[in-house]
Amino acid sequence: MWPRLQVADWAETRDTLHMWTQIIGKIRLAQSPMMNHWWQVPLYVSARGLCTSLIPYGPRGFDMEINLCDHQLCIRSCAEERLIALESKPVADFYRETMRALGDLGIEIEIQPHPNEVHPAIPFADDFTHTTYVAEHAHAFWGQLMAANRVFTEFRCRFIGKVSPVHLFWGAMDLAVTRFSGRTAPRHPGGAPNVGSWVMVEGYSHELSSAGFWPGGGGEGSFYAYAYPEPDGFAERPVGPAEAYYSPENGQFLLPYEAVRTASDPDGTLIEFLQTTYEAAADLADWDRDALEDDPARRAGPR
Repeated sequence: MWPRLQVADWAETRDTLHMWTQIIGKIRLAQSPMMNHWWQVPLYVSARGLCTSLIPYGPRGFDMEINLCDHQLCIRSCAEERLIALESKPVADFYRETMRALGDLGIEIEIQPHPNEVHPAIPFADDFTHTTYVAEHAHAFWGQLMAANRVFTEFRCRFIGKVSPVHLFWGAMDLAVTRFSGRTAPRHPGGAPNVGSWVMVEGYSHELSSAGFWPGGGGEGSFYAYAYPEPDGFAERPVGPAEAYYSPENGQFLLPYEAVRTASDPDGTLIEFLQTTYEAAADLADWDRDALEDDPARRAGPR
């Protein structure tokens, strides 16, 4: 349920897969109406990998799934589907194959043809740098996402204020869930590589507490939690479990993935991190917690 996957062992596959998710995410972005905080662009953990949900196109639509079990990209319109093998190949080949498959289905889409939030931002059509795909590593990553998604969803259900879906933002390829106080936030200064500051301004337009999982940093990846704006005293606030710490360099609390994986109660360990870091943000910023939180069991009817 909590696969072991050393970052050093799969970094090349991760970086290739990251570029593939950017291509798929940009296709969704090009066709989807704008939603607050860019919630129309992420991918979602599915029973086989990562999916887009239905993408509008004319009177109908299509969806796309990066299947990390059968190792193929599935593009499905209302009438047909196309499959593209996930295997070691240049990003340029994957990009060409994907756009050609869309054209075969009668779907004509133009996207911004280079990645965001990375440096250097090699245009997809020219990217012969990222070529590695090891199926067992990609499958193990999906297992990490499945486990994190389950716990994040449980945590999300305890909040009845504005809260994001559990979704994977392909800019940094991190799985995230975000709670909002209901108040606006100071204008975000931007600063992410190869992305306009206006993108970050929209993403951080309202006061928030966010947590997620990133497959980088540490030995096996890291869980993270931060607040925007960060309230006074946030970095010094005690949080759990014992392995969690505040990183001044990253401006957020971090918890090594392996600390969760090896715990006697991995789900409970991660919930402790999510809850205590949220409480640090909410208490120090004086959120109306009585109005924003509830016990999902109290609301449940007979099943």
